[in-house]
Amino acid sequence: MSRFSVLRAFAASAALLLSAAVAHAELHLDLTRGKIEPLPIAIPDFAGDGNNAQMARDITQVMSADLERSGLFVPIDQRAYVDKEGATRTPPRFGDWRVINAQALVTGLVETKGDGTIRVEFRLWDVLAEQQLTGFGYGPAPQNLWRAIAHKIADAVYKRITGEDGYFDTRIVYISETGPADRRVKRLAIMDQDGANHRFLTDGRALVLTPRFSPTLQEITYLSYARGVPRVYLFNIETGQQEVLGDFPGMTFAPRFSPDGKKVVMSLAIDGNSDIYTLDLRTRQLTRITDNPAIDTSPCYSPDGRQIAFNSDRGGSQQLYTMNADGSDVKRISFGSGRYGTPAWSPRGDLIAFTKIDGGQFYIGVMRADGSGERLLTQAFLVEAPTWAPNGRVLMYFRQAPTDAKGKGGSSRLYTIDLTGYNEREVITPQDASDPAWSPLLP
Repeated sequence: MSRFSVLRAFAASAALLLSAAVAHAELHLDLTRGKIEPLPIAIPDFAGDGNNAQMARDITQVMSADLERSGLFVPIDQRAYVDKEGATRTPPRFGDWRVINAQALVTGLVETKGDGTIRVEFRLWDVLAEQQLTGFGYGPAPQNLWRAIAHKIADAVYKRITGEDGYFDTRIVYISETGPADRRVKRLAIMDQDGANHRFLTDGRALVLTPRFSPTLQEITYLSYARGVPRVYLFNIETGQQEVLGDFPGMTFAPRFSPDGKKVVMSLAIDGNSDIYTLDLRTRQLTRITDNPAIDTSPCYSPDGRQIAFNSDRGGSQQLYTMNADGSDVKRISFGSGRYGTPAWSPRGDLIAFTKIDGGQFYIGVMRADGSGERLLTQAFLVEAPTWAPNGRVLMYFRQAPTDAKGKGGSSRLYTIDLTGYNEREVITPQDASDPAWSPLLP
């Protein structure tokens, strides 16, 4: 049975463990402010019997690391704990946690069933108000899904404290790069958002570019130069099967799925002119939606599927535009200095992320869908390809270092940054990395 169907099965059977005192809890992080002071949270190792004690510690560590990387939580060092046996104490001795300045507390346990499956329970407590905020039981589930359960617990804690959906039980597909600059090997790779469970999806014999997830989660669209010809492919993550979407008469660029997963939008260059087309995945019908002598590329749907953002030089320089999904009502939305590209519409629909080149520097920024409120989040020698976490709170992109006088260097790494411009962090990959794409939340 696949990971997808197993997760659906045990998530659907999760039992709410709320206490009667939940309704009036006040502990909350206000994410509408600028820089946010992280919340001190205590997370003692979950309890487990002899057979799963290490797994219980591993679940605790993964969940704690998720919350810490968000920049919104500060897990308190376990060496400071007064109640060393507090993982399953219900209710907790709240005074023991207040004395170390914990505002929130997560407790839990891992049980192994007779058939070898596991069940994981957790509770989130408001230490100051002395009440339970939420609690769930996950399982029964195969033991190899312990990491997914840890991410789901982190998501539940994140949502209860912030009011926004979490993003920890997600994956990243990206381009893994090796070799010298003139013989670069690029492979399609996938991993959990924290870098775990890394694997390669292609063998590197063909150049691959611009992978993007389907909203159905199980497929990726990407560009491949297999046999020297650029083609758009679909890759099924579960089966490993791939298929060519079609042989088009010109170069194809930057394919992306529509929000309903029924179409792919892409840029297609015919006779030297690049326009935007949609491809119906069922009928394989190709529809041209821009018709302009300029270069139109990097299309991206709005989350409701009604609009498309793209970049074009039709105004004399590379700028951002929006249009209706059928190509009508084209509007320019970028008017700052420099050139704009690679738009990515937020899952919330309120913002568009972009790359900007100005004064020899690259920037990652965001603006509202009408072009107002432009904010630059980070800049470097080269930063490119922003992609959104499914909650619209965090962006991932790649950063490339300059080469030295001998042509060495130029390493490329993945980074995340909060929507506020704070909490910029590297995401560790085995090799150089570029063109990341964030999956929706896993079921």
